[in-house]
Amino acid sequence: MEEWFGRYRYNDEFFQFLSLSHVTMLIILLLSATFLFLKRDKIRESQSNKIRYILAIGLLVSELSLYLWYIYTDVWNLADSLPLQLCSISLLLSIVMLFSRSYFLFEITYFFGVGGALQAMLTPELTYDFPHYRYFHFFLAHIAIILASLYMVWVEKYKPTFKSVWKAMLVLNALAIFIYIVNKITGGNYMFLAKKPSNPSILDFLGPYPWYILSLEAVAFSIFLLLYLPFYRRKE
Repeated sequence: MEEWFGRYRYNDEFFQFLSLSHVTMLIILLLSATFLFLKRDKIRESQSNKIRYILAIGLLVSELSLYLWYIYTDVWNLADSLPLQLCSISLLLSIVMLFSRSYFLFEITYFFGVGGALQAMLTPELTYDFPHYRYFHFFLAHIAIILASLYMVWVEKYKPTFKSVWKAMLVLNALAIFIYIVNKITGGNYMFLAKKPSNPSILDFLGPYPWYILSLEAVAFSIFLLLYLPFYRRKE
């Protein structure tokens, strides 16, 4: 049990960017999103509530299991165990969105979830590799976050507007201010507002601290715009 659920890495091996274990999870994301898209009409007609609840409960179980792991391994601490990373926030919002079908939460979660979780999938901030629990938790949770928003688009037919982009940016900046204060109090690095992640990421191209935070603002807005483009209409 220790080799896959314990505090220390299996065979003391670190997760490697674009390794077989990484590419495998990217393929699973692609296949699951493709399946959801191709089966969207059938799901809408007969299984929409079932799939919606499966996604919501799966996200909830994944988050609860993470805290059980924190307790089991005695690693929980204020500096890095609070659900204040962008993807953790997206996960919690996705659960409420799926249960409530809230359009406002969709407006936020679509940009946070797809944009943030996809970037995390491509450049994971992860040390544990296959077959450790943290490896599976990280990737499956991020895949489910992305699928939750895609479900709302393809099955529930929710569509973000250009105003949604600005709403998401306002919420993102409000969260950033709050989390910046939390980082100062706890010594944490939530949302990478205190320093860059140790693994390769887009932040490596955005300049030194603290200037990369300003660059990240522009990158976030650009990503949100790209995510909005499929829904662009000359008149909304």
